[in-house]
Amino acid sequence: MEEKKTVERESVTIYDDDSIGTVRIADEVVAIIAGLAATEIEGVASMAGNITNELVGKLGMKNLSKGVKVEVLEGVVSVDLTLNIKYGYNIPETCEKVQKRVKAAIENMTGLEASDVNISIADVEMEKAGQ
Repeated sequence: MEEKKTVERESVTIYDDDSIGTVRIADEVVAIIAGLAATEIEGVASMAGNITNELVGKLGMKNLSKGVKVEVLEGVVSVDLTLNIKYGYNIPETCEKVQKRVKAAIENMTGLEASDVNISIADVEMEKAGQ
């Protein structure tokens, strides 16, 4: 008989009440919240990702956590973002806005504390003609 292996996704319990039940959030959901919040900031062209993520994106399948790494320990979240910035935007100012937006989004939506939001700039994107 073949033994079945189950893949358990990383998640964190945000609410536990014996009378009602438990609420758990997958780390990937926290990463998606961070990625969506980051791309709402003017000056952020897109999230950057590894070669696999870029290929998946070109094939039309969305990976909303692309360019985001989260680590959740004891209710505290550390986020690493890799961004592509639009040419002409002040990088420190844009990154500060991203950090504040991501921190607020994670804390408001999950109740977890966001201890730090670290940003790496992978590329500067020029606007295409006609945009």
